[in-house]
Amino acid sequence: MKNRIIRAIAGSFILISVALGLFVHQYWFGFTAFVGANLLQSSITKWCLMEDILTKLGVKD
Repeated sequence: MKNRIIRAIAGSFILISVALGLFVHQYWFGFTAFVGANLLQSSITKWCLMEDILTKLGVKD
């Protein structure tokens, strides 16, 4: 369950930040890059901050 939530959050952040970058200000693309870098870091280290946050909020696997 956590993995699906994490993917939904990451995907939403990317789509929202791309839209904001196109329609509001180009600096929003920095947030897109941050989310992408976090996904890459998570795949290498097998540690994800969002997973820790969801665990503390009581979301089960």
